[in-house]
Amino acid sequence: MPYRRLPNTDNARIRAIKRAHEKGTELPPFKLAFSQSMYQKIKTLLPSFENSIIEYRNALNIHAEKNKDYQLLLKKAKLYISHFIQVIDMAITRGELSPDIRSYYKLNDKERKLPGLTSEEDIIIWGTNLMEGERERKLKGLAPITNPTIAVVRVHFEKFVEAYNHQQSIKKRANKSHQNLEKIRENADEIIQQTWNQIEDTFKDLPEDIRRKKSADYGVVYIFRKNELDESDYFQPNRIEESGYL
Repeated sequence: MPYRRLPNTDNARIRAIKRAHEKGTELPPFKLAFSQSMYQKIKTLLPSFENSIIEYRNALNIHAEKNKDYQLLLKKAKLYISHFIQVIDMAITRGELSPDIRSYYKLNDKERKLPGLTSEEDIIIWGTNLMEGERERKLKGLAPITNPTIAVVRVHFEKFVEAYNHQQSIKKRANKSHQNLEKIRENADEIIQQTWNQIEDTFKDLPEDIRRKKSADYGVVYIFRKNELDESDYFQPNRIEESGYL
C-alpha cells in the first residue's frame, strides 16, 4: 500500500500549502475536505512563508555578492600588515633597529617571526597594534617605518575593517532571517500535517484507491514502494518524485 509523505524542502512545502489554498478558494466551505479554521491558517501562512524564503535567499545572495570584494580587501590588509612587520625584522637583522622595537607593536622582542594572521580577528588585532605602536614611536620622535609606511597600512586596514563590519551586519541579518524561516517551517509542517489529516479523515470511508485520488487532488502525496509499482503506477497523476518529501 502506498504511504503518505510529508514535504521536507521549502519548495515542496510551498506546493502543498498552495494546493490546499487553491482548494479552499475554489470550493465552498461545506464541500471542502478540511475546516475553515485550517483554511484561515493556510491563508495567513502562505504569504509569510513565501516572504520569509525570499528574505533569507536575498540575504544569502547579498552576502555572496559582497564576499568577493571582501576577500580582496582582507588579502590586501593581511599583506600590508605582514610586510610592515617583515620590514621591521629585516631592519633588526641589518642592525639598523634594536630588537626591542618589536615591543612597541606588542610583538615578542625575543624572536623574529610573523604573528598568526589566519582570521579576521587576528588582522584587526595586529593592524591595531601596528598603528598604536607607530603612533607611540612618533610621539617619542623616533624615525617612522617606511616601505610601507603606517599611513599606507592604515588605508588598507581601514578599508578591510569597514568591509568586515558590513559583512558582519549582512551575516547577522541572514542569521535572523534563517531563524525566522526555521520557525515558519515548523508552523508550516504542523499546518500541512493537520490539513492532510483532516483531508484523509474526510475521505476515510471511501475505497482505498478513491480515497487516495481525492486526497491527492488536495495535494496529499503518496509514494509507492518498489514492490508495489507496476506500469500503470508510473502514469497515475498522484505519483510524484520522492525528492522533497519524507
